[in-house]
Amino acid sequence: MAEISGASPPRPTVLSLAVKEKSALYAAYMPFVANGGIFVPTSRVHALGDEIYLILSLMEDASKYPIAGKVVWVTPAGAHNNKVQGVGVHFPADESGQRVRQRIEEILGAAISSSRATHTL
Repeated sequence: MAEISGASPPRPTVLSLAVKEKSALYAAYMPFVANGGIFVPTSRVHALGDEIYLILSLMEDASKYPIAGKVVWVTPAGAHNNKVQGVGVHFPADESGQRVRQRIEEILGAAISSSRATHTL
């Protein structure tokens, strides 16, 4: 007979991010991650691979984008160069991830190829 464990997998952390300006979106977007990703400022401590459920709002867009992603970047408190503490959330390869990536790249247009500093690089 199989032993039943009382431990259930940890529930994903729920975060929300409302991006109000194109410059803030540029600073947060992570185009170098496969399928894209976004940096979310947070003082909560997360580890690489943690599951995150993110509700993303983009400027004047009435849609809210629900993203079930994973942490692929961590900027700890007190990071050098005064980088903002937070995590990079990787967009999933499913339709929701593709939809939000496409929308972000639509908004940013040519700015994606800029060499300006971002929250991550």
